[in-house]
Amino acid sequence: MSDRTQERMPKNARKNVKTRTSKSEQMLMTRIEDGSVTVGVIGLGYVGLPIAVEFAKAGIHTIGLDLDERKVKQLNARKNYLQDLSDAEVAGVVKSGHLTATTSSADLAKCDVIYICVPTPFTDNKDPDVSHILHATQSIASVLRKGQLIILKSTTFPGTTERYVQPILDKTKLKCGSDYFLAFSPERIDPGNTKWTTATTPVVVGGVTPTCTNLAVAINKRIIAQVVPVSNPRVAELEKLLENIFRSVNIALVNELAQLCDRMGINIWEVVEAAATKPFGFMPFYPGPGIGGHCILIDPYYLSWAAREHDFVTNFITLAAEVNESMPFYVRGMIEREIAKQPVRLSDAKVLLLGMAFKRDVDDLRHSPALKVAELLLADGVKHVSYYDPYIPEVAVGGRVLKSHPSLTSTILAKHDVVVITTDHSAIDVDFIAKHAKVIVDTRNATKKLKRSRKNVVLLGEGR
Repeated sequence: MSDRTQERMPKNARKNVKTRTSKSEQMLMTRIEDGSVTVGVIGLGYVGLPIAVEFAKAGIHTIGLDLDERKVKQLNARKNYLQDLSDAEVAGVVKSGHLTATTSSADLAKCDVIYICVPTPFTDNKDPDVSHILHATQSIASVLRKGQLIILKSTTFPGTTERYVQPILDKTKLKCGSDYFLAFSPERIDPGNTKWTTATTPVVVGGVTPTCTNLAVAINKRIIAQVVPVSNPRVAELEKLLENIFRSVNIALVNELAQLCDRMGINIWEVVEAAATKPFGFMPFYPGPGIGGHCILIDPYYLSWAAREHDFVTNFITLAAEVNESMPFYVRGMIEREIAKQPVRLSDAKVLLLGMAFKRDVDDLRHSPALKVAELLLADGVKHVSYYDPYIPEVAVGGRVLKSHPSLTSTILAKHDVVVITTDHSAIDVDFIAKHAKVIVDTRNATKKLKRSRKNVVLLGEGR
């Protein structure tokens, strides 16, 4: 009987309603509560490995599955490959036997709970690519048994869990909600954030049935302080998109204003700081060379694609995404304008990019705007493009492999015609750079606290 039906019943009648629970549900809940449950995690990247480590730290037997043999071998050798995780913690949970890694999907049969944490990129036409989710689900279906709970965490469009994942699992003839259980709980990883981690960041959970939700809430509470249940997977799926599209739209706003400020002779950074003094109704966002990471760039296109099925066009959201994607082109123009002011041909100019990661103090290269800036410069005939990033030793861009300078010296800085701050890593000494560089194009306002003259600094959105 549904919750809505019960709401219409008199209070004294509700007492006689017994909630039916299947044997599979009872056994799984018992295993979750007593800690004898085995957890599987498909995808041992930025999302999956932290989850696996948290469960292993809680003393729960955890099996990590990944197709990348290199990752599996590293983990089983007690070696950590993620910056956000402690080397000692990873080594400890592997040594204790609480975490093991495998490339065999057959091992999923041993798991009572399986998290799907695989990539969800988009195609060249910016349509969703859920092939990794489908492949993972098919692997689960091949070993699916009664009493298993599957939780999809990969960011995706509303309807994925029920329209793409569930039909594959239903083909096993097991019934969702009584034989097996299915839910969506979006990831909320913020690379480099030491305050809000997998364990401390609240998570949202939406199950296909109320039973699915209850079980998913219970297992997440084993490692996460706050778990927020919602009515169904579609709510949880769209909630995740809203989080990131909120950021996308607001970043696009200041990125567009930064370009306008350059024409109007107004400093956008000063404008934002002034607006931020208002104690209500405003949240500061800042411009930059573009957006990166897995979610903020991709999510607007996922929602736009899903909206078309309902004869709806997300004009506002799509426009914001386009503004953000245009920023590397704008930065390219800033760089080439500074080259044009010097007695050097574009093809002979030397450009040094400081920072290749998509945000400060991380080694995450996914969709980094710095990569696009480098690609555009190379395409325009700037042959001498190099970079420095203490977190990323080499990158592939424009058909070439670029290696980071091992360090920043006065000689390296002085020989480049333009130095571009694309990522404001805290290890970069802006005073030293300003002292030795001919021209600095600052896309992050990293030179804000510069102690010396800023005459050789060109700041994005400064209005010069």
